Amino acid sequence: MASHPDSAAYGHLQPRSPLVRRLLAKNPSPFTFTGTGTFVVGQGTVAVIDPGPDDPAHISALIDALAGETVSHIVITHTHMDHSPAAPALKAATGAQIVGCAPLVLSDDGPRADAGFDATYAPDRVLADGESIHGPGWTLTAIHTPGHTSNHLCFALAEEKALFTGDHVMGWSTTVVAPPDGDMADYMASLEKLMARDDAIYHPTHGEAVTDPQRFVKHLLGHRRQRETQVLRAIGEGLTTIPQMVAAMYAMVDKRLHPAAGRSVLAHLIDLERRGKVIRAGEIWSLV
Repeated sequence: MASHPDSAAYGHLQPRSPLVRRLLAKNPSPFTFTGTGTFVVGQGTVAVIDPGPDDPAHISALIDALAGETVSHIVITHTHMDHSPAAPALKAATGAQIVGCAPLVLSDDGPRADAGFDATYAPDRVLADGESIHGPGWTLTAIHTPGHTSNHLCFALAEEKALFTGDHVMGWSTTVVAPPDGDMADYMASLEKLMARDDAIYHPTHGEAVTDPQRFVKHLLGHRRQRETQVLRAIGEGLTTIPQMVAAMYAMVDKRLHPAAGRSVLAHLIDLERRGKVIRAGEIWSLV
């Protein structure tokens, strides 16, 4: 993985705006980029968004960085293992409520391109689409954005027209959409939902801030539609199994990642099947 200037910031709370700071967990990987970004919203009385993995060094750095401040809410976008497992330790240290997405534990033995699900997640309050939490000078509103996971939430910070996008929109790569829980139709609909908003900046959990959100989301939609076209073309050319499609569509990608790429192709195929454009017989896919 390529180096990045943010990799020097591990363990330090870095300002991003008057109301936003970020602490980067030291869990870099081909799927987390430089690591999980834990965001702190507010000053004095704060919310912590996605406290991160169950990493004692990261949790200790976060608690130390918040010394002298009151944590009122621990906010969770979704329950993958690099996002929510630090919540119980942070709650024990601060007394804050855990709020955000609904619990989701999914047994999945397939090749994943992201983390598994956090079975320990136990929110004090599940936030529905449009529900808000408040602190001095800040408001966070839940935006239901299923697709990456069925329980995924983004959070809008009204005071800065900012959106914390979790893994729904990432600042360095496209988002993993892996069945059985990942759903391509939901993901596309959630992107369209963001297109209708007027956010000025996105703060993804992985990667840098997105400063032209509508243009960026338009690009993501175009990329997924292009992938869909590639899938249909591959089937039309006689590539009727997922491994055959992946070998052609991801020829320039490290072959170790091909099993995970197959999950993305499967997500497109399931969507196309529901829309009546393809059919399957066992492992064989064909055009309608």
